[in-house]
Order: sequence, then structure tokens, then C-alpha cells
Amino acid sequence: MEETQMRIKIINPNTTLEMTQTIDLAGQAIARDGTEIVTVSPEFGPASIESHYDEYLCAPGLIDEIRKGENENFDAYIIACFGDPALDACREITVKPVIGIAEAAMITASIISAQFSIVSLIPRTKAVTRELVMHYGFGHKLASIRSTTLHVLDVEQDPEGCIQTLREAALLARDEDEAEAILLGCAGFADFAERLESELGIPVLDGVVCAVKLAEAMVELGKPTSKYITYAPPERKAYSGIFEKFGDGS
Repeated sequence: MEETQMRIKIINPNTTLEMTQTIDLAGQAIARDGTEIVTVSPEFGPASIESHYDEYLCAPGLIDEIRKGENENFDAYIIACFGDPALDACREITVKPVIGIAEAAMITASIISAQFSIVSLIPRTKAVTRELVMHYGFGHKLASIRSTTLHVLDVEQDPEGCIQTLREAALLARDEDEAEAILLGCAGFADFAERLESELGIPVLDGVVCAVKLAEAMVELGKPTSKYITYAPPERKAYSGIFEKFGDGS
């Protein structure tokens, strides 16, 4: 058995364990020998993340898992939600690489295609996704964002119906929007990337897979997260009520 060379913690910010298992399988399948993948959900948070409200409420559980990871000898962390919730906050509390699957997918797509489309969830997620693309500086690479009728939990309840919906949207993105690569806008879509790619004839990227490979590269590069200004640890102060344990600044 290959000796473990690095440990990567993948955090599904929602509490649906079936989706966590799907994400884990995707991470395990792409990780190289010597990389240990551990995939978890927080102890508390929403069952799915499909709104600003969900994103804000998933953040404490996500941050809690990063804090735990600092005592568990992990070398890198992955936030397995395409909204990359609390990514900057998580980078403040560790020197280890923290990778969001949306950012990882966009970086990868920008290398292998001149322009890409994102096939995502229900329409209300479209504006959030567009803001994320602009925030990461990939607006000039964006062909389109194709929203669908899919909710996050539809993936586990009707996988064949889900892939058909994604197929239809991806075909429109390719044929009408001239997308040269497709990004799947939900961590729960991880199972569908290879099948869709073989049908579409263009790269189809799952962010979990992209993030695992990027995390491995970052660990091997050996560069810590800069603590000079922006990602310096949070100032220590009192937090009250249910947030009391978050007040130690780490």
C-alpha cells in the first residue's frame, strides 16, 4: 500500500450525507497514490445550498470543519459547493491551501478553452454564479450561464432525470452560446461529467475533480497562504450565544 504523502479534507458545506458520499467518490477516483481524501459534512447547517440565505447559514459549520482540520494534520482543504461559500473566511484561519471548487473549475477551464459556459441549478442561483465569475476575473471567458429547473437534492432523488436536464442545457450552451467547455455548477453533479463529455465532444469539468488536482499541486509547491494583510488571522474578540466558540480568533 502506498504511503500517505498528503491529506486533503473535502468539506461538503451542506448536511446531506448522500451528496457527501458522491463527492467523496469523485475525489477518491482522481487523487493520486499517496493522497488521502477525507470528505465530511458539517455537524450543523442547511440540507442544501441554493440561496444567499443558505450560503450565510452554511458558513459557521464550514468554518468549524476547517478549525477541526487544523488539529487533524490535513495539508489542504476543499470547499465542495459551487458558490465557494466562506472561502475567504476559511483562508483567514489556516495557512494551508483552501480551494473552492468553482474557482478551481474556472482556472482549469481557462487553460483548456477560450470560453466556457456554466450549467447550473435553479434560476435564482444565476446572479450569484455570475458575480463569482466576475470576482475571479473570468468574465472575458464566460460564454453563458445556463440555469435549469434542478434543485440540489434532485441529484440524489432522480439522477437520470438530472443528467437529461443537464444534457439539454449543455447542448444549448455548446450550440447556441459557442461554449468550448462546460462547467457543472454543483458539487452533486460530479458523477455526470465523464458521461456528458463523451456525448458533447467538448471538455466537461466537475469542480471537485479540478480542486483535488489543484490542491495536490499547491501542497507540493509548498507555499502557505499569505498572512501579510488580507488573510491574516481574525482579531480575537468575544462572540456570544451559539457563536461563543468562534471567538478565539482561529
